[in-house]
Amino acid sequence: MQKKIFLNGYTQNQKKMNRNIYLILLIINFSCSSQNENNNQIIIPQNNEKVEIYLIDNLDDSRGYCLDMKGYKENADTSRNMQVHTCYSYQGEIAVDQGFNKGKIAEKEFYISHFKVCLEAENIESSSTIELNSCDKNQKQKFILQSNGKINPEGNINLCLTASVSSREGGGGNPVHLIRDLSLELCNDDISTLQRWNMRTSN
Repeated sequence: MQKKIFLNGYTQNQKKMNRNIYLILLIINFSCSSQNENNNQIIIPQNNEKVEIYLIDNLDDSRGYCLDMKGYKENADTSRNMQVHTCYSYQGEIAVDQGFNKGKIAEKEFYISHFKVCLEAENIESSSTIELNSCDKNQKQKFILQSNGKINPEGNINLCLTASVSSREGGGGNPVHLIRDLSLELCNDDISTLQRWNMRTSN
């Protein structure tokens, strides 16, 4: 007859089984703790929403004026200076050559997502044009959209992104689209209608 060896009231087999159960419970507890830790992590989503930057005053175009690349939509030319153009959003959506990454604006970067370029001042001085270049966070690419609607280069908040006084007809649209030049000029309340901007997801 097979003999059983008792240790503290348990057989060796019972002791081995209890040890295995303990190990399993320990593994389950560790797994749950790791899962809870992952669930407690705060994930901050990046805001990649596309917005257009428009003049608050519509001036002589009821469709409004937006920051715009020269050329036409997908065929816009990144080697040319920026301009102010009739907002395309009246057609139902923001055009790729007028679409900026909303999240990047909060980081002082005016990034045109489709073309992967940023606004960059020719120089941080009056009458400078606004160019497009690969984003590298240099000082000439840092612009601040203020709560009062002014867009200032970080390097000189006395300068404002400014639309030209006069407009001219573009090459399309019905009624025809209108265009204005864009430059940095001294901020001036007398021309605030040309210097106050906002952003939106649609017109």
